[in-house]
Amino acid sequence: MHIMAGLKPEASEEVYLENIKYAAERLQKEGILALIEPVNSKLTLPDYFLDTCPQALTYIKKIDHPNLKLQLDLFHLQIMSGNLTSMIKEYLPYTGHIQLAQVPDRHEPNSPGEINFPYVFKVLEEADYKGWIGLEYNPKGSTVESLSWMSEMGYKTSTC
Repeated sequence: MHIMAGLKPEASEEVYLENIKYAAERLQKEGILALIEPVNSKLTLPDYFLDTCPQALTYIKKIDHPNLKLQLDLFHLQIMSGNLTSMIKEYLPYTGHIQLAQVPDRHEPNSPGEINFPYVFKVLEEADYKGWIGLEYNPKGSTVESLSWMSEMGYKTSTC
């Protein structure tokens, strides 16, 4: 479960850390993973308290709770730091969930943009990432049409 950080200057680091620790402990009792997600402050939320992966990793290490992980959103990571290959490899051991969208327009992975998703998926496969990948994009067309990138990139799809 993504635990939101709040906005600056309302958010206090001390209170945030206490709340994240409490949430990680409480959610663990229910079998739910606690996730924190840096959200870019350049395009999406200018006043968001948690806006970089180094900041999130510092908090994860400081809290040091086994039920607290990083929600690694490649859209936000690309905007804030770029260098996705190195960043993915660095943050993957602390990651509990990955999300993606193309930069800058937040569309599906096969839309024009900054991220080479076939390469990124190869990096994740080579790193043996076995977790979920969430699709947090705004489809250019219908949701079903927007999923065509999966088969175009060689991934199996099914309908419910």
